Amino acid sequence: MSKSIMIQGTGSNVGKSMLVAGLCRAAVRRGLSVAPFKPQNMSNNAAVTSDGGEIGRAQAMQALACGKPLTVDMNPVLLKPETDVGAQVVVQGKRLTTAKARDYAKLKPQLMASVLESFNRLKSQNDLVIVEGAGSPAEVNLRKGDIANMGFAVAADVPVILAGDIDRGGVIAQIIGTQAVIDPEDAAMVAGFMVNKFRGDPRLFDDGYDLIAERTGWRGFGVLPYFTEAWKLPAEDALDIADGRGAGDFKIACLTLSRIANFDDLDPLSQEDGVRLTMLRAGQPIPGDTDLVIIPGSKSTRGDLAFLREQGWDVDLQAHVRRGGHVLGICGGYQMLGHRVHDPEGIEGPAGETVGLGLLDVETTMTPDKRLTETKAVHAASGQPFTGYEIHIGRTEGPARARPFAHVDGAPEGATSNNGKVSGSYLHGMFRDDGFRKAWLSALGAETSDVGYEASVEAVLDDLADHMEAHLDVEAILAAAR
Repeated sequence: MSKSIMIQGTGSNVGKSMLVAGLCRAAVRRGLSVAPFKPQNMSNNAAVTSDGGEIGRAQAMQALACGKPLTVDMNPVLLKPETDVGAQVVVQGKRLTTAKARDYAKLKPQLMASVLESFNRLKSQNDLVIVEGAGSPAEVNLRKGDIANMGFAVAADVPVILAGDIDRGGVIAQIIGTQAVIDPEDAAMVAGFMVNKFRGDPRLFDDGYDLIAERTGWRGFGVLPYFTEAWKLPAEDALDIADGRGAGDFKIACLTLSRIANFDDLDPLSQEDGVRLTMLRAGQPIPGDTDLVIIPGSKSTRGDLAFLREQGWDVDLQAHVRRGGHVLGICGGYQMLGHRVHDPEGIEGPAGETVGLGLLDVETTMTPDKRLTETKAVHAASGQPFTGYEIHIGRTEGPARARPFAHVDGAPEGATSNNGKVSGSYLHGMFRDDGFRKAWLSALGAETSDVGYEASVEAVLDDLADHMEAHLDVEAILAAAR
């Protein structure tokens, strides 16, 4: 009989994704067939699945911890913000609609059927399903029609373990306060609590831990010290990307766009010793000693072109290119490098067109069809093969396409400027390939290492499971599943 357990948090970014990944790996090492599940995720950092859809990047990491191929059932509802008040709604891997927040609240109850269908399918195929909540169950104003936290837990009869984050302070109030504001029916679903991200001697929190248990009546599953290798795992939030860790002489600056999307391209670069990767935030200029500027993917190309100009990055880019610096645009960033971005049907917002950066002799037209696929390519300049993925709308054409970035099935992909300094490509995930990453960085003048990126992630997942086994009662957590 398949079982399930759910990790909910007292707030966003308390470490739920990492906790689920560690539990997944710990359960797999016990010989169980395990799958991750998140009913609803909000992220523009998506992964392409083996069944031709897209899910949140955190569930891709958790699937890796389980040793399972990605399927759309692991994250049946994905919200991809396009504006401050609206998001694209992806259901079981495919775009359903674009909805404003108030309209999505009306839509949620209709989505529960798809959520439960995906969950039950995973349960039928596995011994254990480990579920990740979203945000916090204490957001009781969102409880009606909820599909992400207690609404799902009650509907699917999944026991909950509540995780608090002591690193941000107030963890006692976080956990006790959650019990105080949720309905008794929801509180009855909680099998216990854990405390995450403790720095220092965990014994110093014994009194606080006991107080939480006494006040709530919930069982404590332990206090988990801060996991220092967490930065080596794929980041779900651009703010979590390891920034400036490398001490190398080759300086890469990535523009943190307001709707930055699919920035997993940066994770392998952040682990290169010869590279210093900096995530430029709003208001920060591009440093004059930057060797390479990366313009990443975006969920709103025209909107982020306006954002880019508001920061003065367009002027900085022109100066960077005049100094002989390199530029790489990936997906939406590639589209921005051209002369214009046309959106005659208003797919990303109001119909119209936006002047691009003019650094590549191409133009892009937005089209309603989204391309979602794993792609094998060969880098045009080096001849190095690599595997990436495409997740975009739009078609890009122009003379610079005669100098492609890569070839896919013999056809040109992407574009390069006359002097070879500016390139654009629709291919995400290319730097996961160790051979290609090393050859590409070396050609730009960077010192490279023998980092095996995917092997490194696997090793960190094992270390995470060991860390949780050492400090939490993992056996009891898994026993709480039903």
